[in-house]
Amino acid sequence: MSKYFSSKYVSLTPYTPGEQPKEKKYIKLNTNENPYPPCEDVIKKVSEYASSLNLYSDPETTKLVKEICSLYNIDEDEVIFTNGSDEILNFAFMAFCGKEVSAAFPSITYGFYKVFAFLNQVSYQEIPLNKDFSINVNDYIGINKTIFIANPNAPTGLCLKKEDIERILSSNPNNVVIIDEAYIDFAKEESSISLIKKYPNLLVTQTFSKSRSLAGGRLGFGIGNKELIKDLKTIKYSTNPYNINTLTLIAGVATLQNEKYTKANIKKIIDERERVSFELERLGFEVLPSQANFIFAKSSLISGKELYLKLKEKGVLIRHFDQKEISDYNRITIGTKEDNIILLSTIKEILKEVTI
Repeated sequence: MSKYFSSKYVSLTPYTPGEQPKEKKYIKLNTNENPYPPCEDVIKKVSEYASSLNLYSDPETTKLVKEICSLYNIDEDEVIFTNGSDEILNFAFMAFCGKEVSAAFPSITYGFYKVFAFLNQVSYQEIPLNKDFSINVNDYIGINKTIFIANPNAPTGLCLKKEDIERILSSNPNNVVIIDEAYIDFAKEESSISLIKKYPNLLVTQTFSKSRSLAGGRLGFGIGNKELIKDLKTIKYSTNPYNINTLTLIAGVATLQNEKYTKANIKKIIDERERVSFELERLGFEVLPSQANFIFAKSSLISGKELYLKLKEKGVLIRHFDQKEISDYNRITIGTKEDNIILLSTIKEILKEVTI
């Protein structure tokens, strides 16, 4: 780092994104992207609006707001759009944490929470998961901290029930509870969006990156009580009012107008998730009961790191984490049926090699 870098960030460890390799073509199952492209209408509309890039985008994201309000039956002042859901999570650390209010989140969860806490100079508590990697709701009851919970959690894929989230909300009335629902569209459990009118301390965040095939578009949103949203808009307009570019706005609107396409892809991914889980279990893997678009699995025949490396050598990318508690596991994004056939056949090949 340079001699000019602020001393307050000297110990900052940045978030490590999943590999985006360019040296060769892989079956890419490492970053939880949707394996299906945006629908034709999205591609067409984005093309049509490319000529307007000389103008600033709409800072109020008016068309997107109208579409999302219609979809979720919410009011226009109960939603904010951001540059991916990462931006709104950062806004939440800025708006609802500080010297007086610390943060809390699981010890095994989305890695950006810890980064955002450090970046914003917020003290935080990492709460251990149960031995089965589930969240112990009792650990969050009345803790008087700003709470961040990914539901389903990453990288485990496990999901809390709505009544458990209500217990957390009702016991922390003086603190905001952020429920990060990046993967909720793949879950059996219901979204917490229906609770925002009952709990003024609830902020639900979602993204277009997973179920809606727009990871490269960078579009996220938050839904909550209008006063919370007003707070977040204060942060937005103090940092980057034009945070959603024109082409992403257009892509987002067209995507929401084609929910049938989105739901069809979600079903295909869920069906494949169940099939791949079953096939891995047949191969002796322990597979957590995921409700996301990925699975979290380990084998007693090969370490998580070795399996990751051998798959990479053979052209299949998955995600390995070095964190001690989960180093035996790998997170595997659910791809197309063709991708998954290659994944499973390659794993079988590797297991034969290591057991000879």
